[in-house]
Amino acid sequence: MKKICLLLLTISPFFGYAQNLKLSPEAEIHVLTCGPYQGELYSAFGHSAIRVKDPGKGYDILYNYGVFDFDQPNFYLNFTRGHLYYKLGVTDYRRFRDYYIYYNRYIREQVLNLSVEQKQELFDFLQWNALPENQYYLYDYFYDNCATRVRDALVKTFGDKVSFDGSYVETKHTIRSLTDIYLKQQPWGDLGIDICLGLPMDVEATPYMYMFLPDYIEQGFNHATIVRDGKNVPLVKETLITYESKPEADQASAITPFIVFVLLLAGGTFLTYLGFTRDKRFVWVDCFMFSVVGVLGWLLLFLWAGTDHRAAANNLNLLWAVPLHFPVALMLLKRNKSLFLKNYFKIMAILSLLLLAAWAFLPQQLHYSLIPLVMLLGLRSFYIQRYLSKNEGA
Repeated sequence: MKKICLLLLTISPFFGYAQNLKLSPEAEIHVLTCGPYQGELYSAFGHSAIRVKDPGKGYDILYNYGVFDFDQPNFYLNFTRGHLYYKLGVTDYRRFRDYYIYYNRYIREQVLNLSVEQKQELFDFLQWNALPENQYYLYDYFYDNCATRVRDALVKTFGDKVSFDGSYVETKHTIRSLTDIYLKQQPWGDLGIDICLGLPMDVEATPYMYMFLPDYIEQGFNHATIVRDGKNVPLVKETLITYESKPEADQASAITPFIVFVLLLAGGTFLTYLGFTRDKRFVWVDCFMFSVVGVLGWLLLFLWAGTDHRAAANNLNLLWAVPLHFPVALMLLKRNKSLFLKNYFKIMAILSLLLLAAWAFLPQQLHYSLIPLVMLLGLRSFYIQRYLSKNEGA
């Protein structure tokens, strides 16, 4: 909470509603790229912003598209449904800079190679965009965020005078694999994203799509040109290193999802062995496990069908997080076991086996740490149906 408060304190209304401010010929416009911070999931990807620096007029203004307001109506409901509104915040540059230095996040500034008139055009757009009626936008993690808005500010201002040459991108990453790169120190966050987001994450990203990440905004601008005074010139004149972050120890937890699920598989295998040798059911264990997985399945189904999170659609994690597990699992507590239960868990055992066999060939990249969990679900499903068949009259 302290970090959130510090960030909110950087937001200043001083320049927010200003209009028709004019720049002097000494003015510069910088695109800032700030390094990641592993203390929070949302900050692991870095940040982008625009600085308007004018020594002649005494301006040093920071335009930040990464601001959201907890006090907006129905904040949590909107967040859940994918209707979260971010806004363009305006602050004093030094406050912004000092905040990122405090958290040891590097700051690099690209000085844009614009004419005097073009600087004023971009500044006019930013002033207009910061007005109360224009500053809000519907946030999308991958297609409309604090990084893409920086790029789009130039595109909206200069149109086809700005050209991005994506030939420097030689990799063939999907959006999912790009996020994986930034979440190596946050394995639980990486797992959560991989579970909640579906097939749209596995589309091969174009160079333009790479720019949902601040690092690729920086690289994209380094490989872009703009028409200035009738000539095609590099968009970036020079890059300034404002702050170089100090090396830090890896903050990743030693307790990874894979380790946890392997331990669960080992425990489940042991219980299954006891079940076979001593004819025990461990019904509460199965009821709890399948209920939790079923509730997760309903959540994934809701994210797909009940929200506007485009990346949550067509989620193949529903092949193992089957929503029907809850409430079917509760039926295991009944004394009289039905034919339905026996057939249900027989189908689930077969489905788990087929899923494991097809894992590497699915169009959606499922997180590797889920393999032991799916093995456990399949093993317990097999045991349940076998026990029910053996004790059908019980």
